[in-house]
Amino acid sequence: MGFFDKIKAGLSKTRDALSSTLGGVFTGFSEIDDDFYDELEEGLILADLGVDTAVKAVESLRKAVRAQHLKTPEEAKTALKEILVDMLNVGDTELNLSTKPAVILVIGVNGVGKTTTIGKLSKQLVGQGKKVLLVAGDTFRAAAADQLEIWAERSGADIVRQHEGADPASVVFDGLQAAKSRDVDVILIDTAGRLHNKANLMNELNKISRIVARELPEASREVLLVLDGTTGQNGLIQAKQFQEIAGVTAIALTKLDGTAKGGIVVAVADALQIPVKFIGVGEQAEDLMPFNARDFVEALI
Repeated sequence: MGFFDKIKAGLSKTRDALSSTLGGVFTGFSEIDDDFYDELEEGLILADLGVDTAVKAVESLRKAVRAQHLKTPEEAKTALKEILVDMLNVGDTELNLSTKPAVILVIGVNGVGKTTTIGKLSKQLVGQGKKVLLVAGDTFRAAAADQLEIWAERSGADIVRQHEGADPASVVFDGLQAAKSRDVDVILIDTAGRLHNKANLMNELNKISRIVARELPEASREVLLVLDGTTGQNGLIQAKQFQEIAGVTAIALTKLDGTAKGGIVVAVADALQIPVKFIGVGEQAEDLMPFNARDFVEALI
């Protein structure tokens, strides 16, 4: 299965849902009028773009229709695709791995697929010939380090871990020292994902960030927020809170193959102006896919 086909298959639930809503809009109207715009806006909201993003997209479409003298819903559909691509293009979708080592701090609430995402990413990076070190900084969740160790074995990465309940900052410190001595290319740090509104979790993330900045001041650093695509607008709320305290630079949206609400990708990128760098559309390592806005929109609509 080709790259585009895999995205298309992974987004089939969202596309089917959109076909039943937007499909009727584009085929059920013979002209572009206020009723057309109202139906379109409702369809986008149902796809979980959210009210603000849907309203913004439709307003942009109104302007495009006037400026380009578009006449038919089919022409409007083509224009809408371009608008959505623009809304998704908010920054570089490539991970910044410009230094050796490069640091990727992976954050997100429990249950979003954070550790699995780290494992899949690790396997891909090792496959590219990079030496990868996993740091088991989630010492609060039972068996989190065990899960990460399994992924380390599968992917061929090294791992640094301590006992359950250890100080996460201490584990990260050990991991950074190990990375220096082992000539590592990429350090992937798993972090605790207890409730995002807990002050102690935020303090922990801040402490880890300070240690990374102190020990590897020249290293490129990504803060990758993992969101569960099936949670829809709740994921957007989580993202806003994490952005405030952790300076998120990249987003991975997981489990998009299991939801009809893939439009959340557009809502997150537009609301936060942070690039989505990966989408998860299946269980295999290769199903964590680099994000491409145009392929995504084409697969969606």
